Amino acid sequence: MGVLITALLVCASGMGFVLFRRNTVPESGDGPFQERKLSVIIPARNEESNLPFLLGSLKAQSYKPYEIIVVDDHSGDRTREIAESYGITVISNPDLPSGWTGKNWAVWNGYLQAGGDMILFLDADVRLAPDAVRSLLAVREKESGVLSVVPFHVAEKFYERLALIPNLLGLFAFTSPMERTNPDKGLYGSCILAAREDYERAKGHESVKGEVLDDLNLGARFIQAGVKVTNYIGRGMVSFRMYPGGIKSEIQGFSKGAVLSTSKLQIRTTLLVAGWLLGLIAAEAAPFVIGTSALLPLAIGYVLYTLQIYYFVGYTGRFGIWLPAVNLLSTVFFLYIMLYSLYQVVFLRKVAWKGRSIEVGGRGNP
Repeated sequence: MGVLITALLVCASGMGFVLFRRNTVPESGDGPFQERKLSVIIPARNEESNLPFLLGSLKAQSYKPYEIIVVDDHSGDRTREIAESYGITVISNPDLPSGWTGKNWAVWNGYLQAGGDMILFLDADVRLAPDAVRSLLAVREKESGVLSVVPFHVAEKFYERLALIPNLLGLFAFTSPMERTNPDKGLYGSCILAAREDYERAKGHESVKGEVLDDLNLGARFIQAGVKVTNYIGRGMVSFRMYPGGIKSEIQGFSKGAVLSTSKLQIRTTLLVAGWLLGLIAAEAAPFVIGTSALLPLAIGYVLYTLQIYYFVGYTGRFGIWLPAVNLLSTVFFLYIMLYSLYQVVFLRKVAWKGRSIEVGGRGNP
């Protein structure tokens, strides 16, 4: 029986290597590069703590954007003041109309003011390496279509580091080779680069105006419009600190799309992710079976999973030295997120984010 359990755990952990691809953003180097007029659009709602990092990194780019537009979405802090101090364009988001979610409305109004032939949509918590913009434009020129980047997660406080497993599973979903032919293939909303003509062909964020999962659904709209969708890993180029404002915002942020996002994946991706996760949970049971015959195979599985997680974390984020070794803490956090997300989707039929209530499958409300 011990041999069988060990074999099953080896197979389960191996599913992670099937799902994961090291598809990082290639550096552009100093070679020939086609000049493009780039508009950067940043929706911002109470982002005074994040904006200095992003705007500072944009000002330091080796390839300067044509314009940077911050859409102040009814912030109650110093968001507008900080954005204006960087000498960029700041617009006030109009009141949220019926049928739109807050972020989609802000991004759409930013697009309406943009004059570039290329558009880079960035969340306010993103931080860019000095050559990131040049490299993103270069890879888009080579690959064509629309691209998005899963940023490298910089977690500083303990509660932020609990997001290790949710982040890792998200990376599986975006790098899975089974998703290449998925007609519902999503984009990662924190960093999206598209040509204006492609964005308009897909009807942009207006086409997903009431969706909770705006980025995932937007990817499907691009595909329907005949535009190629490519996702990259941001390590070394694009990073973010997701929830510096506290664990409440972290729980809200992850739970608003945790359950809904699974419906957008290919069934093979979902099964492989589920198999990997079940194996991890089984291996994490090792400390609870001390003194039984199950201890040795489960302990072997735990070591295998821990070594694998340390490898994957190199591309996922900075979660501290010790947390990957005690991954049970992050797994429990992930399971709580899934249960809370299920409660919101099934019973409340709405999710909360940034002080707004968003109906599931319905309309965003102020």
